[in-house]
Amino acid sequence: MDVQLLVDGEEISLNEFVNRILAGMISGAVISLRDINKDWKKILIEVSK
Repeated sequence: MDVQLLVDGEEISLNEFVNRILAGMISGAVISLRDINKDWKKILIEVSK
């Protein structure tokens, strides 16, 4: 899995450890939701404040 992090349009580089942690946390949370296909292809999360 690959994670791309953009903050205000600027891509932030992630080391392998952070990439794996974020990918695991996000995919684990999404897969646990009802009616989500376990064979998903792409998850997009946008956070605004």
